[in-house]
Amino acid sequence: MRDFSANHRWLSINTATVRAQWPLDRIIDECAARGIRAISPWRDQVAAVGLDDVAKRLRSTGIELSGYCRGGMFPASTAEGRQRALDDNRRAVDEAATLNAACLVLVVGGLPGALAGAPEHRDIAAARTDVRDGIAATLEYARSAGMPLAIEPLHPMYAADRACVNTLEHALDLCDALDPERSGALGVAVDLYHVWWDPKLQEQIARAGKERLLAFHVCDWLVPTRDMLNDRGMMGDGIIDIPRIRGWVEAAGFAGYSEVEIFSSENWWRRDGGEVLDACIERHRSSV
Repeated sequence: MRDFSANHRWLSINTATVRAQWPLDRIIDECAARGIRAISPWRDQVAAVGLDDVAKRLRSTGIELSGYCRGGMFPASTAEGRQRALDDNRRAVDEAATLNAACLVLVVGGLPGALAGAPEHRDIAAARTDVRDGIAATLEYARSAGMPLAIEPLHPMYAADRACVNTLEHALDLCDALDPERSGALGVAVDLYHVWWDPKLQEQIARAGKERLLAFHVCDWLVPTRDMLNDRGMMGDGIIDIPRIRGWVEAAGFAGYSEVEIFSSENWWRRDGGEVLDACIERHRSSV
């Protein structure tokens, strides 16, 4: 297991962590000033600055992308809706390729309309079929662009609206069905906020292996958690045994960045952005 205590060489910042404080161009500059070598930006943040401008800024600073957020949201109740999702995912693949991202993260979606508060049906099995078919179609396009896809299983509390893939086992079942040759084109993003509780986590990380482990996201689970979406903790402030799980991930062959992704409307999003990044650096050394 790598020793992170001496430096933050393997720290990445998911740009949601300071999205409330700064636009993406400022985030890139602030990370570069602190020697943070990687980020994972969100598509809306890239669009606000401009794809070409972001690409140029990344090249000038030498900052890499540990991932790109996000594709997915495949389920729809009509053929037209499913095609719109596929078209959008192809655009996401193209953007990720332009930015030379390590992978495109897929948050696969739940019941159609549920994220807007108006679910159009209750058939989660149908939504999961849409997800499988959507990933299969997107994978073909992503292969041609050389962009790996990383399925991110989300905590079961998000099954209705954000992702009906809720365990690492389910995500890996999809990978094995759609990419049985383990080509590196399809894998998983292991986000500890979503999977830390899973009694099968260690065995499923081992099952994933180097070929499937495309991204590793860290934060902490607070007790109590005041908001299930926007009250993530800084590493070391909650109850996840992050070093233990990182040990499992690295034993399985992962040697990439630990990506800090914190949504925190009542705490970290209210602080100075520089304070947040400095805390990420310190906790990456002491608690990851």
